[in-house]
Amino acid sequence: VQLQASGGGSVQTGESLKLSCVVAGNNFKIATMGWYRQTPGNQRELVAGFESGNKEHYAESVKGRFTISRDVARNTLYLQMDSLKPEDTAVYYCSSRLLEYSRGNFADYWGQGTLVTVSS
Repeated sequence: VQLQASGGGSVQTGESLKLSCVVAGNNFKIATMGWYRQTPGNQRELVAGFESGNKEHYAESVKGRFTISRDVARNTLYLQMDSLKPEDTAVYYCSSRLLEYSRGNFADYWGQGTLVTVSS
């Protein structure tokens, strides 16, 4: 199973970007999915995610500006980012806790990261 993130880029303050993350593979079951971000010298932080029971969760800093969504049939997670600010500049990672049936236990998987740069 692999997570493949895309959609990062360079934009100006106030503009929008949409990130996508596809979970590719066979014979797995997704428990949770989310988006994280990391800047140099800082820990990776949760930006938005679907918790168990499909409850959405957002970091305070992005509430009202970012929207997480998913296409269950396509195993794809999205992050619509509007009204972007320079402080949103980071490498964004998608993550999923999933069960790979061949392994028999849940594990956390990460995408490769996609860079978002917001200029003032």
